[in-house]
Amino acid sequence: MDNNRRFVLKTLASSSVALAGLSACTNNPLTDILVTDTPPVDDWLQAQKIRAAIIVPQFANQLFNIEEFGAINDGTFDCTSAINQAIQACHQAGGGKVLIPDGKFFTGAIHLLSNVNLHLSDKATLSFSTEPRHYLPAVFTRWEGLEMMGYSPLIYAYKQKNIAITGKGTLEGNADNQTWWPWKGPHKEAHWQMIAGEDQKPARMKLMQDAEDHVPVQDRNYSEGAFLRPPFIQPYLCENVLVEGVTIKNSPFWLLNPVLCKHVRVTGVTFLSHGPNSDGFDPESCDHVYIDDCLFDTGDDCIAIKSGRNADGRRVATPCQNIVIENCHMKEGHGGVVIGSEISGGVNNVFVQNCTMDSPYLERAIRIKTNSVRGGLIEHIRIRNINVGTVKNAIVVNFFYEEGDAGKFDPTVRDIKIEKLQCKNVLDKALFLRGFERAPMYDIHLIDCKFDTVAKPSIVEHVKNFTLTDVFINGKEISNNA
Repeated sequence: MDNNRRFVLKTLASSSVALAGLSACTNNPLTDILVTDTPPVDDWLQAQKIRAAIIVPQFANQLFNIEEFGAINDGTFDCTSAINQAIQACHQAGGGKVLIPDGKFFTGAIHLLSNVNLHLSDKATLSFSTEPRHYLPAVFTRWEGLEMMGYSPLIYAYKQKNIAITGKGTLEGNADNQTWWPWKGPHKEAHWQMIAGEDQKPARMKLMQDAEDHVPVQDRNYSEGAFLRPPFIQPYLCENVLVEGVTIKNSPFWLLNPVLCKHVRVTGVTFLSHGPNSDGFDPESCDHVYIDDCLFDTGDDCIAIKSGRNADGRRVATPCQNIVIENCHMKEGHGGVVIGSEISGGVNNVFVQNCTMDSPYLERAIRIKTNSVRGGLIEHIRIRNINVGTVKNAIVVNFFYEEGDAGKFDPTVRDIKIEKLQCKNVLDKALFLRGFERAPMYDIHLIDCKFDTVAKPSIVEHVKNFTLTDVFINGKEISNNA
């Protein structure tokens, strides 16, 4: 046993370091924890290649003002038909910009078509109906990683190419404690009054069983009476998608959820929603995604990378991959940058850098959540230059999420590097890493990370080749360089 290895094993076993924030669990063999002097490989050139390869849509220089199609700026007139007519006319003319001028325009479901840029003026608001009937007929959609026929997302596109939502205006979903959100049912964060019979749980459980039973998607009808809330924006099987500059508020469910899309660009967007499942940005089974300069103030995960759930995710078998996240601020949410939990199709090649996070209500900075029901191959994750003020738990990789160890699809989590993660105030644990004894996570590397004030010892369980280089917890170095 070399001196470096002896130092780390001794340090991990000491009670003083446990109080500082790092300790091995009683069922965690210390031989699982290794330290190496091998310098990190700079593979961020791959992130540059991903950014450069993304196709950002371009549009013809034609303008289609929705007021010319009958839209009225009074916040109550139903502009759904006028907006969709403008989109249809723009599409048929070869593409261009559909303009939402200054004012407040009330609408139901909007369906984007190829070569159309839905552009909101600086003082424009698209105010969406909270009447579920305004999101019928049902469309082919994913809900919590499961395919079904359900309510149309508020803004939806299916098999379209070159589409965009741009401008400085506001997309207002109008969800609140009286509308949409109560469908979540009883919940620890609930501030709403339940209406008898309006609870998503029965339909959610039935949909999960339908997927396990391989019921054809066209026979999974979950719109009226199912109480499964639609996402705000969902491009499905689209190519070359741009969302830029807008503010997205008060969503029924997830805010921006591209599914099975290629070339997704998101920049300068503000995500504001504190309802249940108010995830900000959830790319799902997408390829080549670049998001930067966005603000997240959400009631659930800020960014959650997904790839389908359980049998459906394995059937579609499409990972979410080649993703770059930069220069974002996570103000509030369950997790800052998250992978999972709908993760059965796998995730790879994720690059996160130069982000800030700070809130006593931010539960986790970096999180991977899966289990033996969901499984998934999660690999080649690179994270650097993350500044965190206050957070509950800093780094969480957990194989016991939700259903826990109740299935036969062990996840594989490997090849993760986190560099220059700085946390000022960790209210609970710096590290919470729990793999399976039979299927540990491996090749997890922390480099130049500092956790200044940490309340409780970390948990590290079943991790192979876990390296620590210049890592400090409560001012004490926990590394092979001490």
